[in-house]
Amino acid sequence: MRAPWEGDARVLDGKACASQIKAELAERVAALKARGHNPGLGTILVGEDPGSVAYVAGKHRDCEQVGLRSMRADLPADASQEDIIAAIEAFNQDPECTGFIVQLPLPKDVDTNRVLELINPDKDADGLHPTNLGRLVLRVGEEITSPLPCTPRAVIELIERNGIDLEGKDVCVVGRGTTVGRSIGLLLTRKDVNATVTLCHTGTVDLAQKVRRADVVVAATGAAGVITASMIKPGAVVLDVGVTRVVDEDGRARLHGDVADGVDEVAAHLSPNPGGVGPMTRALLLANVVEAAERQAGIGS
Repeated sequence: MRAPWEGDARVLDGKACASQIKAELAERVAALKARGHNPGLGTILVGEDPGSVAYVAGKHRDCEQVGLRSMRADLPADASQEDIIAAIEAFNQDPECTGFIVQLPLPKDVDTNRVLELINPDKDADGLHPTNLGRLVLRVGEEITSPLPCTPRAVIELIERNGIDLEGKDVCVVGRGTTVGRSIGLLLTRKDVNATVTLCHTGTVDLAQKVRRADVVVAATGAAGVITASMIKPGAVVLDVGVTRVVDEDGRARLHGDVADGVDEVAAHLSPNPGGVGPMTRALLLANVVEAAERQAGIGS
């Protein structure tokens, strides 16, 4: 089966852009170390979900590539909420940990929102702590001095590093999850980006019509193939963010994005999935850690 990005659309190569970002971050980490600062990323992983294990391992490899110290707290699948909170408090108090993440999902009996709210907002490497989202809402026209949501930031960075101007563009975001849908509109409507955003979801009437009006489509539903070629305006920019694990006809489980075959024949630019926004998200997680270290060191302030 032909992958949905192997047609006429120009590929928005997240791997290449992420490599560029990591090279830039490596220089900044070296500058921090020269001034006596040694930033580090921590991870908290509960259980042995294969996807989570692989993702966390990838984050630690990324740290090694840019010179960041990495720390990990791996807890068993039956870890209690109190065990997870103790790991969070340990990273909150550890001066060697500049930022950290709690890998999701957590066990079903854990109050995920309560746990995540206990992260020190200044060490929130994902940029999704309620305090940091609140700061983003309040500081529409100001410089942001707190961590930004990684995946929304990755989407914008991938677009802009490919020479696409978002100023005045109509952007349709499909999906209202906290990780992407709810937070990306905050970044896209900031004055330094100046896009106009329509947020669509399962309650949207005539989704196809709204998507077809957009200059840029961000598909973040986690429903395989939900965005089809007939929904895309010719020449649009399409970002495939959602990921679904689907069992194919041969019985093998594979990851599929939200974008269906044929979209590449209509869109002017299309991010692959995998290989598009995912690598960028990991790179910008590191950027949040480096920027936090720079703020602590008084660099750029």
